Amino acid sequence: MRHSFRNTRIQERREKVEPIKDTFNRPLHDIRISVTDQCNFRCGYCMPADLFGPDFAFMPKEHYLTFEEIEKLVRAMSELGVEKVRLTGGEPLLRKDLHELIEKLNRIEGIKDIALTTNAMLLPKQAKKLKEAGLKRVNISMDAIEEEVFKKMNGRNVSTKPVIKGIDAALKAGLEVKINMVVQKGVNDDQILPMARFFKKKGITLRFIEFMDVGNTNGWKMSSVITKKEIIGLLQQEFDLEPVDPDYFGEVANRYRYTDEENEVGVISSVSDSFCSSCTRARLSADGKLYTCLFATEGHDLKEAVQTKSHAHLKAELAGIWSKRTDRYSDERTEETAKNRPKIEMSYIGG
Repeated sequence: MRHSFRNTRIQERREKVEPIKDTFNRPLHDIRISVTDQCNFRCGYCMPADLFGPDFAFMPKEHYLTFEEIEKLVRAMSELGVEKVRLTGGEPLLRKDLHELIEKLNRIEGIKDIALTTNAMLLPKQAKKLKEAGLKRVNISMDAIEEEVFKKMNGRNVSTKPVIKGIDAALKAGLEVKINMVVQKGVNDDQILPMARFFKKKGITLRFIEFMDVGNTNGWKMSSVITKKEIIGLLQQEFDLEPVDPDYFGEVANRYRYTDEENEVGVISSVSDSFCSSCTRARLSADGKLYTCLFATEGHDLKEAVQTKSHAHLKAELAGIWSKRTDRYSDERTEETAKNRPKIEMSYIGG
């Protein structure tokens, strides 16, 4: 009898974490949660300063999901197969007491990894507390190592020094660090090799990201894209690289190892080499809308459900949303769709 009871409990647990699949048989494994739409930078590919000026009306803070509401949503998602959580923004470290949310999420059974995307400006004060709360990794956005290029790109005339200070603070706290660089032709493509040299020397993985048409305000055009092939070709003029096999289904970066050391470099190539067929990510806005694609036009408002419905009802609603998912925007992208299709801005939906 005892043996039978134990087997039943094991079977229940297996059924509990069986990932929900969408219409293309893609499982739900990752949730990216925007905790604020505000940011202390004005990067042109995300929040152009001429549009997101001093009078721009950001979301009122009372519209944000509470940490308890986010926890409730992630708990339901974990029972549908979500194992990874990434906190984004805007700049997520502008959300007060973010470590308290990380502590809550870290206690959820089935959540194996909690990460954060940040510009690193506030990491010197927060890195230790975030690590102690259960944060494992940070992806730090840094688009140039040359001072004048970086100042121009961040839209706030901020130098590289406070960002590098934030990187060092994250490393000292014991966090895994990766650097994300969005590459734009004629803007910062001359920084590809200098960035690679700098972070190779520091032993930190650098990931280049093709300039994407997220939202409708960043002036995207295909001619501004530096492709994965071009980036790797440029790197190979100076470094010997070898491809690295993916660690898991749905890994977005094509990874390469420097042959003279264990450090890696990667490229995220949504434009030239779409990975829609293995996309396992959903995105949650700060005010509780769920998006099943980075390039979505509309989201599913979950705020009322998370505030008023039971755990079982919320789980069923989430399962229904994902099981009907048909998104494959990057497979279908053209100059016309990029220009004419309305899309949610990156600062609202998170990267």
